[in-house]
Formats: sequence, C-alpha cells, structure tokens
Amino acid sequence: MPGQKKNILTRFLIWRYKNISQRNFVYALSLIIGFLSGIAAVIIKNLTHLIKYILEGNLVVYYHHVFYFVFPLIGILLTILVVKYIFKKDVGFGIPTVLYAISKRKSILPKKYMFSNLITAPLTVGFGGSAGLEGPTILTGASVGTRLSKLLHMGQSTRMLLIGCAAAGAMSSIYKAPITAIIFAVEVFSLDLTLVSLVPLLLASSAAVITSHFFFGSTVLLHFQLKDIFTLRDIPYFILLGFITSLTCIYFTRIHFFLHSLFDKMKTQVKRLLIGGISIGILVFIIPPLYGEGFQIINSLLEEDYMQALGSNLFDTYLDNIWVVISLLVGLVIFKAIATSLTTVSGGVGGIFSPVLFVGSAIGQAFSLALNNIPFLNIQTSTSNFSLVGMAGVMAGMLHAPLTAIFLIAEITGGYKLFIPLMITATISYICTKYFIPHSIYTMQLAKRGELMTHDKDKNVLMMMEIEELIENDFVPVNPEMSLGKMLHEAVVNCSRNIFPVIDEEENFLGVVLLDDIRSIMFESEMYETVFVSEVMRNAPTVIDFEEDSMEKIMQKFQNTSAWNLPVVRQNKYMGFISKSKLLTVYRRKLIEVTSIKN
Repeated sequence: MPGQKKNILTRFLIWRYKNISQRNFVYALSLIIGFLSGIAAVIIKNLTHLIKYILEGNLVVYYHHVFYFVFPLIGILLTILVVKYIFKKDVGFGIPTVLYAISKRKSILPKKYMFSNLITAPLTVGFGGSAGLEGPTILTGASVGTRLSKLLHMGQSTRMLLIGCAAAGAMSSIYKAPITAIIFAVEVFSLDLTLVSLVPLLLASSAAVITSHFFFGSTVLLHFQLKDIFTLRDIPYFILLGFITSLTCIYFTRIHFFLHSLFDKMKTQVKRLLIGGISIGILVFIIPPLYGEGFQIINSLLEEDYMQALGSNLFDTYLDNIWVVISLLVGLVIFKAIATSLTTVSGGVGGIFSPVLFVGSAIGQAFSLALNNIPFLNIQTSTSNFSLVGMAGVMAGMLHAPLTAIFLIAEITGGYKLFIPLMITATISYICTKYFIPHSIYTMQLAKRGELMTHDKDKNVLMMMEIEELIENDFVPVNPEMSLGKMLHEAVVNCSRNIFPVIDEEENFLGVVLLDDIRSIMFESEMYETVFVSEVMRNAPTVIDFEEDSMEKIMQKFQNTSAWNLPVVRQNKYMGFISKSKLLTVYRRKLIEVTSIKN
C-alpha cells in the first residue's frame, strides 16, 4: 500500500512537471495552504470557545471566583499531560518555533506540529490561561505548509514562502484583515515583498478570509466603528501616548523574559506547574478580566464601557472614583503581562498577540481618562480612539511590526480616519522600544543565538548554511612524534593537499604543517630520521569551533586571516577543514536557492 501511494505521487509529480509551471503550482499551493490555515484557525477558536462555554455553566455562575482560581491550573495540567503522553516531546512555541525552522531547519517543521497545537492551545486558553491563539494557529498552518511542500519536492525558498502564506492565512482568518495579514507575514517572517512573493500571499490571505466568513459569517473578534473624528489638537497627546506605549512594551518584554529565566532554573515540571498555575489562579481570582484571551474586555473598552471591562473585583465600591478606575486599568496592564508569561512558563501553550492588544487597549483607555479628568485643563479626548491607537502602539513596539499595527487597527475600524495618529504613536513606540530592546519578543532568544532571519539577505544566507556541509575530510593528519621520512611516505605521498593537521593520540588538534615549510628539506634523506613533525609544525591562523561559531563568524575569520583553509574542532578534537573556495561555492548556491522561484 505505501508503495502504491508513492507510485501515485511520483506519477502526479511527473505530470505536474510536464504540464504546470513552478510559479503556477506555487500559486495553487498558496491557495490550499490559505484554506488549511483558515480551517486550523476555525478549529482552534471553536474548541477554545466550546471548552469555555462548558466551563462557564451554572457552577461558575454560582461559584464564580472559586472556579476562576482552579481552571487555569487544570488547563495547564491537562496540556502538560497531553504533551508528555501523547506527543512525547515539546509542541513548539508558536512564532519563535517557526522562525527557528526557517533559519536552522531549512524551513521544515516536525509532523506533530500539525496537530499538537490544535489540542494544547484550546486546553490552555479555554480553561482560562492568559494567552492568545494566534501563535499556535500560525505554527499549525506553517507545519502543514512545510510538510506539503516537502511531500511535493519544493525547494527551501518555496517552503519559506509557503510558511509566510500560512502565517498570512492564519492572521487573515482570525481577524478578517487580509491586507494586515500580508504585511504581518512580510514584517515578522522577513519575506521579500516582490511580485513573486506578493501573489501567493494575496491568494493565501484571500482563501483564509473567505474560509473564515464561511464558518463564522460576518462575526469579528473586534467589532468597532469609529464614532469620534481625529482632530489636530490631539496630536501632542498621541505623541505622548507613543512614549507611554513604548514604556509598556519595555516592561512587558522584560517581565516576560525575567519570568522565563526564573522558571528555567526550576528543575522539575511539577514545580513550574504548581508555582505558575497557582500564581495565575491567584491573579485571576483577584482580577477576573485576566481570564483567557481577553477579547470581551477589549471590546468593552472600545465601547468606552470600562465598568463592564473591569468586571466584579475587590474595588467595586470605589468605581465611582475615576482615578480608582484609571489605577485599575493600569493594574490590568501590569498584571496581564505577568499572567501571560506565567501561562507559558508553567507549561501552557499560547501566544502573546491578543495579550498585546489587551494591554494596548487598557493603557490607551487609562491615558485618555487621565487626560479628560485632569483638573483645570479642560481636555476632552475620545477614549475609544485612544484605546485603538494604544493597541497599535503596544503592538508596534512589542512585535517590532509598526506597519502591521497601523493596518490592523485601520482594517478593523473599517476605515483610515485614524491613520495619522496611528502612524505617530506606532512610529514613536517602535523607535523608542527598539532603542532599548533591539529585538522583538518573538525574536529575542533567536537573535542572541545568532539564529534570527532578517531582511538582510547576506546574513540570512550565511545563517541558513550548515557547517556540516562545508567540512572536508580528505586532509591526512600527522602525529607530532612522527619523523619527517614517515610523514613523507604516509601523508605527503598519499594526499593532494598542501596542508596537514597535527593531532595527538586522543585526536586533539595541535597545529598544522604546510608543504611549503618542508619543501626545502623534503628531498634531503639524511634528515628523514632526525627531523620530527613537532619541529616543523606551526599554529593555525585560527580555528573554527563547530559548536560555537556561526557562519557569519566563520566568514569573518576567513576575512581576518586571509587563509584559504581553516581547521574545525569540536571540544578541541580535530574534525576536518573548511576551505574558502567551498564556503563561497555553497554560499552562492544557497543564495540562488533562497532568492528565486523558477517559472
């Protein structure tokens, strides 16, 4: 049966090569992947809402706070059990996992990612984990795209493009914002926006949004229509909001990575689960709006109904004081960042996209209310507009994606009347945040390890090269105690190379012997037994560390030393040589591969 399937696939591929151009085939695949990403979004979103609907029955109505305390812990526990006993290994971390696959795994994701997040993300978020579903949806769609492209023998550049199509499809389906989805794929996944890449992204985004409309109708996550027009007198306040949202981004990012580093030091998963799960339970118990994704809270804020957004809490009796309300909104910002980080570090599966929108809407609303209630200044601002622009500001800074932030808010409001304040706040937030935090929350860890894809083609090609494919092993090693005569008969005669690595009995690398160094004595037979390798060896110009050196650093070493061959060591054990000619040949081949899609 497997042989028959393989035969059918082979015949299909032969037919395809004869009848369909590569470009048209990529267009067809982008439509399929857009549709499948839309389906993934539908499944994840519906499963999450189903779990939430089941849990929020009579028990929660009558014993509201008690169950909000235990549900997140139960959800994370179930997620951990599913990961451990069904999928056996980790199930990925959303967008960072996809970015890692692009840079270090030739744009290939494991099969399990096609299904794992369909189960684990709804369990985490449906039970009240304070995280989003966008990252898991993108990872699911990207995994489907890479497996399909590998099955159909697509090259690495095409696989990378189809990952972008999956990301665009997921975002388009979730937010019904097809233009934003394309910009998101370009900004976050560092795709080149050319006609070759634009058409597949358009097709995938369109297919996904149509799929979403088919299953969800006209329902949208963020339902809002502009009520107040933008006025020029508000520009100084939007400038100030840009700085405030930047501070919010810096806080969110640093608390996120602080908690990750703190929990990474805990030796057991049980300890992380108990501390993290109970902490989330306490936060949700005290601050119910932190429960789940938080889109209901965002919509309440956009409707300027901050009383509904804050819900029942310990400060109900003080909500007639507007400064208490402002303080509570700031508290939502502070504790949402903590709750989201705790959800993922304790074992839950979820993203940070919707928490970013939550935080942005709360800080925008708090800022507007503060302006409107400062005595004697007589300022009147639109709190809904400031909530929207606050969302764009935090998104631009956190994700380092200002265009995505601007166009998302413009699309969900059904117009571009807020374009000027969106541009002002998003730009200021992005510039200020990037100054203090050079990389987005998605890419911070990858950048530290030198594994981050950017719009710099040269760096991308170097990063996608594998050191294993460059190592040459046809160099004959010699021992430092070996005599000149023995070296000539056992190494020089049997090797076409002019460089010989010197290693000891434990294969530790000691240095090199160059043919030029022994050329003047190699025909003097009386020296064959009196001169030894240890006397004619020299240090290598530098060595390449297999485990530590990135391809960019390796290229820099060749440039600094002007060497044509450099030895490769692993824990000081000799592995082989990398030649400059091989490095440049592979670089050129990889550059052609990742920058072209044939017709």
